[in-house]
Amino acid sequence: MIEVEVEGSGLGTEEMTLNMGPQHPSTHGVLSFIVKADGEVMRRAIPDIGFLHRSIEKIAEKVGWHGFMPYTDRVDYVAAMTCNQAWGMCAETLADIEVPRRGEYCRVIAAELGRICSHLLGIGTTGMDIGAMTPFTHALREREMINNLLEELCGARLTFNYMRIGGVAWDLPPGYAEKVLGYLDHFEPVLDEINSLMSYNKIYTERMGNVAVVSADMAKAYNLVGPNLRGSGVRYDLRKDRPYSVYEDFDFDIPVGTGEQGTVGDCWDRYMVRINECRESAKILRQAIEQIPDGPVIAKVPRNFKPPAGDTHIRVESARGDMSWYIVSDGSEYPYRVHVRTGSFAAMSIIDSLAYGLMIADLVAVIASFDIVAPEVDR
Repeated sequence: MIEVEVEGSGLGTEEMTLNMGPQHPSTHGVLSFIVKADGEVMRRAIPDIGFLHRSIEKIAEKVGWHGFMPYTDRVDYVAAMTCNQAWGMCAETLADIEVPRRGEYCRVIAAELGRICSHLLGIGTTGMDIGAMTPFTHALREREMINNLLEELCGARLTFNYMRIGGVAWDLPPGYAEKVLGYLDHFEPVLDEINSLMSYNKIYTERMGNVAVVSADMAKAYNLVGPNLRGSGVRYDLRKDRPYSVYEDFDFDIPVGTGEQGTVGDCWDRYMVRINECRESAKILRQAIEQIPDGPVIAKVPRNFKPPAGDTHIRVESARGDMSWYIVSDGSEYPYRVHVRTGSFAAMSIIDSLAYGLMIADLVAVIASFDIVAPEVDR
């Protein structure tokens, strides 16, 4: 503690140490920060992680290749479809399995619906954390509509277990394409509604603009990924730069931060990238539904799946950015080693560097702008 005596008064001041979390509503999960502050001005905001550690990578070694698919939903339960897809791709690469094209299109449709679903939660909670309650209800309403579509697809609303090694568990239900297109016709104007309600609200732009600016060089130095990297003006997205699945078949843009409400790389830019990514996901969905080919949705994969010995490194663009999976096989029915690298874990490392000089109230905006999800931090 730093003690400073005020001359002639006999009084002193000291640096305060505060605990924010692990039950604080704005930490977006079981996260904790040790905040050192001089009054309302922060000196440090040190992440204290580990509250949600579940040994999920070790579990993979015990439940087998097929058995681990439901556990992947828990890596990022807000955007679980992409986690399913990554695990399937790992096993398929090791065993040289080709997914049928219709299966790949079903994966993209599921993943992009999940991306919009995740971004809506991030957009809504960002506003709510800062005090804008009404836009949260609008965002959650839209998210529930997507959850209805996902429930019709696979029977679940949060942890889906929809994908399989070799493709997907089920084809699109009858009439599903029309329902998705009908929802997109409704959803795209709603983004303009959210912008009117919140994104360009004067209080909101002042709370988010010019706060916690991350330059492009700093973003790269801290290995930020996804919207957090693109918010700093770096146009990098695995779906474009290292295409996987059938993303090469689609025409879409990569939104980046522009400094519209302050400086490139501020909280507002990171938020706005997610708004614009929802529009791009809607573009991908329309194209996927229009172009989806006929045929099977899953390849023939033995129940007693034993890929050859070797290792593979798979990267997918999840809602929180570059999700990297490194898998080692020893040729048995159980993975020898599994490791996952996630966007939220990388984002946690930069918060302490950004905290100095910010108000305590700004920490809420900073955490929300990085869209951190606790299970991605503790695995």
